Amino acid sequence: MRTIPRWLIVAVAVVAVALALRATVFRRDPVKVEVARVERGTVAETVTNTRAGTVKARLRASLSPQMGGRVIELPYAKGERVAAGALLLRLDDSVQRAQVRLAEEDGRVAGARADEACLAAELAEREYRRGSALEADGITSAQLIDTLATERDRTTAACRAARAALDQSKAQLALARAQLVLTEVRAPFAGLLAERSVELGEWITPAPVGIPIAPVLDLLDPSSVYVSAPIDEVDAERVRAGQPVRLTVDSRPGETFAGAVARVAPFVLDLVEQNRTVEVEADFADPAAAASVLPGTSADVEVILSSRDGVLRLPTAAIAEGGRVLVLEGGVLVERAVTAGLRNWRFTEVTGGVSEGELVVTARESTAVKAGARAVAR
Repeated sequence: MRTIPRWLIVAVAVVAVALALRATVFRRDPVKVEVARVERGTVAETVTNTRAGTVKARLRASLSPQMGGRVIELPYAKGERVAAGALLLRLDDSVQRAQVRLAEEDGRVAGARADEACLAAELAEREYRRGSALEADGITSAQLIDTLATERDRTTAACRAARAALDQSKAQLALARAQLVLTEVRAPFAGLLAERSVELGEWITPAPVGIPIAPVLDLLDPSSVYVSAPIDEVDAERVRAGQPVRLTVDSRPGETFAGAVARVAPFVLDLVEQNRTVEVEADFADPAAAASVLPGTSADVEVILSSRDGVLRLPTAAIAEGGRVLVLEGGVLVERAVTAGLRNWRFTEVTGGVSEGELVVTARESTAVKAGARAVAR
């Protein structure tokens, strides 16, 4: 019988010990991975904006008086709500009121003169008629009739002139009242006084032609807010007014607002060093929610092109190039190919490759996260 060399026995023992140590003492800990469960739910195909959108107000007015003057009345402070037609600002109107009173007095004088002139015209007309009757009976002369006719015509013309002067005085009064109105700024609609950059006693100077001056009041209707956002020109043809949207606002993290596309711009915005985009406007479905969002806030619009309910879905981030996913199966990562349907930035519909309830890796944070690696859910 052939004897096994001692050195071979020793070598085999060393290898066995090494393998045992590798499998126990020096065995690598399972890699911790982020996972999500394959579940049923709703998946929608969506289009999102390419850059941050902005919350705007459809009813927003920048207001200033049409003439210069000293501010004597500011009934509302910044942030207060005002009714339509409410007085927001009044300039010193003492001169304009005096002009109105003067125009009213001029009107009364012109009215009295018109009455006097027209009464004289009526008297001259009666005198002419009486003279004409006497002339028919041969009692008066033709010269007297000519005198009466001339007086009738003169007083009639004077009556017309006096009435024209009365109309002119009425126009002067209307002008004076219009000048008085220019000393006031009133709310064109009910809303919120968002800005007031003037104080009592300050002087306001109207903007010269061609030189813009910032308005002193900013009025907006919070219930009229909407989101304006740019979408890529490639997606523009698929977006239509009336399509449902999901709106998110940077100042309200974690909240999503329902809405609908209100308008798609009929042109492509072409700016230097910028992707070509189309502006989309979306309204909030709930007016109360719209009123709670501040205009000027950054926002995003997700237009829902189509949607399916009750389908198998997994996070879109779990799908790698080539439609492959890593499934955590028995403590080991197994790579599989999946068949995808509808998708958006959050979820993707899967019609094959995984089953409901299985765990898929959502983030491949290191090279250790690969097929065949031992892993545990984090």
